Amino acid sequence: MAGAIGDIVLGLIASFLSGLAVWLWHRGKHSRDFRLRSRLVGARPGDTCLLVMNNTHDAPGSTHHHDVQALIEAAVLAHGLNCETEVVSSDAFHGSNVDRPEFCIGGPLGSNARSAGHLAQNVPGVFFHSFDHPEHPLAIEAGGETYRWTRGVDEYALIAKFTGPGGNRPVLLICGQSALGNHAAAYFLRRSYREIAATVAATERFCLLVRIPSIATYGFHGVRLERDLASVAFAGPAAV
Repeated sequence: MAGAIGDIVLGLIASFLSGLAVWLWHRGKHSRDFRLRSRLVGARPGDTCLLVMNNTHDAPGSTHHHDVQALIEAAVLAHGLNCETEVVSSDAFHGSNVDRPEFCIGGPLGSNARSAGHLAQNVPGVFFHSFDHPEHPLAIEAGGETYRWTRGVDEYALIAKFTGPGGNRPVLLICGQSALGNHAAAYFLRRSYREIAATVAATERFCLLVRIPSIATYGFHGVRLERDLASVAFAGPAAV
């Protein structure tokens, strides 16, 4: 009888220790993930993150559904880091982000003038062709390569992180060839932070190109990493 009770006690202790080990592993994993996301975004608990919202192309004052979803992705990422958020219009916000991490959403061509300024000042090696370009409308050019936009089929978006003039906290620029590209890039940033951290040379500054293929089948969910552009993006003007 005493032996049976001892076996039961030993079993309970083993189960407790096994459960404790699993709990500690999950807790440690959550802490590591939190630190990784915090380092990648450049935001700390208690920060207020600026979410700079764009306009629908050539329609000031309105916002595309996919751009709203991109904003929500950024807000979820910020709140997951125990940060507050403040939404500001790209038309109304001028100046440095100073001590607030910034998510700037939207392409530079008639959608978000702040994105255009960020690109010109901080990411001079990447160039967006205009919508009426005779050969490559809305194409992204970087490092001698041209990444074309095919409406509803295949497109690209840029995710860049840098610290702009007058700021001591980073800007995360999310620039797609369309609103769907913005949504896909924000979704990728939130969901694929481990892949991003494993790809970039430094989390303080990076520039990634993501691709959204087979849009008719997978929509924004098909987004995937295409190329690390850091070596050319920050080096100098792209060829036009």
